[in-house]
Amino acid sequence: MKKWLIFSILIMFGIFNLNEPVLAEAGAADLTSEAAVLMDTQSGAILFGKNEEVKMYPASLTKIATAIYAIEKGNLDDQVIVSKKVFDIDGTRVYLNPGEQVTLKKLIQGMLINSGNDAAMAIAIHLDGTMEKYSQHVNEFLESEIGVKATHFVNPHGLFDEDHYTTAKDLGIILNYAMKNEDFREIFGTKQMKWDGESWDTTLLSHHRMLKGEIPYPGVTGGKTGFVDQSKQTLATTAENGPLKLTAILLKSEYKKKIYDDTIKLFDYGFSNFKSSQVKKGEVFTSGKRQFTYSADTFLTDPIDEGNRTVDSNGVLNIENREGKVIQTVELKPIIKKKLEVKNTAQKAEQSGVLSLNSIVGGILLLFAVGVLVLNRKQKRNRRYRSR
Repeated sequence: MKKWLIFSILIMFGIFNLNEPVLAEAGAADLTSEAAVLMDTQSGAILFGKNEEVKMYPASLTKIATAIYAIEKGNLDDQVIVSKKVFDIDGTRVYLNPGEQVTLKKLIQGMLINSGNDAAMAIAIHLDGTMEKYSQHVNEFLESEIGVKATHFVNPHGLFDEDHYTTAKDLGIILNYAMKNEDFREIFGTKQMKWDGESWDTTLLSHHRMLKGEIPYPGVTGGKTGFVDQSKQTLATTAENGPLKLTAILLKSEYKKKIYDDTIKLFDYGFSNFKSSQVKKGEVFTSGKRQFTYSADTFLTDPIDEGNRTVDSNGVLNIENREGKVIQTVELKPIIKKKLEVKNTAQKAEQSGVLSLNSIVGGILLLFAVGVLVLNRKQKRNRRYRSR
């Protein structure tokens, strides 16, 4: 009874706040995965991170990069002749036969939905001929067109190699980029599809338990699983709740159930604490006496409570969470108001004055000339009268 009385008093005086939002830093200790990142899919804002810039082995999350690379650099309707090299690949397959003809789109579907390593290998050989050229080209694509800095891939499927690595942050950036592509979104969100191959006739089912609904969570739009011994469990998931779209990357969890628990914790945190909005190109942002404009249509992510927007001396908009940590930066263009050209105005006024003076003098001279003419005529008339 005394304990309940003390507890009630503490609540009354605000020492305990049962409605306070969960902080990102507090949630980090609860994640079992060694690395994690939660991002706004549309704006790229990092809402939560745990070892998000530490080099990790991604396992089959590699196939997200292979898929968007193939979609953008290849033709989905191309007929791919499956190479003999796919026959020796380890791990999960869609049981392609050497010499079998399959469209590039179907190979991407088999790779993302069923995590077929043989499909990933067939894609890479079709696009670049060899693993060496594939590695070179895909890394150039990831760095120059997507903008990642800490990723190096040597194969298209994610089987372990010491030189095949990335970070949770880079994977989030890659997935966010891929989600802008309609073909990728369709395949990444596919739960099942009919597979009619030369040696395998079946229905492919996504391995992602939240996407399939085995672990219910509202708004899940896509997912990819991964596992090799060195990587442990890896998981990529996208979800949306109204205008807010989220990307969660979890790396190196010992247990499959725990990595899904971690994903749910991240989504719960994101949807409870953040909101998304879009500003149009040309809209004005005012900071003190200065005004700036957005140079392109831009998605912004703000904390629901106690967020802050500030502009630094370089014209960069910083969106901060309640702890003052920057979660998103946007470059703005300053609006420079033109000053009145006093000198030119004075010159025009001076010129106007000169013109006015000239007009007056001209008028006087004209009147004088008319007067002289009138006087001359009178004198001539008088002379005529006298001569008579």
